[in-house]
Amino acid sequence: MTAEVVVVVSDVDPVAGAVAAEWGTLPAWDGHVDGVPIRRLNEGALVVRRPGAHIHDEGLDLRLPAALRESRPTLIFPSIHRSERNVPSLTVHPLGNSGPHAELGGRPRTLVPTDPRRMATALRLLDEGATALGTAATYEATHHGPALSLPAFFIEIGYAELPSPPPEAVRLLAEVIPRITESSGDRVALAVGGGHYVPHFTDLALHRSWAFGHILSRHALEQLDRSTAVQAYTCTDGAEGVVYARAEDARHPALEGVGSRLRDQDAPSRERGKAAATTGDVRSAYGT
Repeated sequence: MTAEVVVVVSDVDPVAGAVAAEWGTLPAWDGHVDGVPIRRLNEGALVVRRPGAHIHDEGLDLRLPAALRESRPTLIFPSIHRSERNVPSLTVHPLGNSGPHAELGGRPRTLVPTDPRRMATALRLLDEGATALGTAATYEATHHGPALSLPAFFIEIGYAELPSPPPEAVRLLAEVIPRITESSGDRVALAVGGGHYVPHFTDLALHRSWAFGHILSRHALEQLDRSTAVQAYTCTDGAEGVVYARAEDARHPALEGVGSRLRDQDAPSRERGKAAATTGDVRSAYGT
């Protein structure tokens, strides 16, 4: 009773609901969460439907069947992306609150384990389809809940003032999620600095073999304490060090001695558009 990935579908999230509709009725798997059957997306991925908002689904991982939970799958949350500027976008981000507040779920100064290599694959696959949609794929810095003990990340569609997510973007997510495998050959690092949408780290992951776990924006550094800085590093699975957006970010006292400092060029160049190869039977994602 194992899986590499569990996709969490919030019934109140318009993007999650639309993506699940693309997949149709999936075959039942051997297990339930709060009486709702777990379903199989493909050979390595399961789907769990939840009635409430995902950002407040605290401790969801503890509700999974014990054998599944002990295999430590990564939880992936398809979601609507909202922002003050309402810019259409495709985003990927880790979970947690690096500061003293938790208005959007999770707990203050509590970070969730990450899966850097699958996040990098997700970003690259979104990037491959983004041009046709006239939008951009980007990392976002670490923010919001839920609080979990298993690795997790959100994959999102931002669609500005439109009343519902664009069908083309929904189809892209429905195609990408079953293909999110663990990239090979990437160097893993904690990312520090930059704005909320961290274009520097997005560019590095697309053009070099970098995979980032937690991403602490420059804004987050204003309230970063030592224990949370250490937590950001230890929750970046496989981290070899820290990559900074600019030199002054490396001088933050809370980050002193947290991992070795790595340079942008410490990972080899990669050809953009060459994401991880598909594994498993992706056709089963559509119930056929």
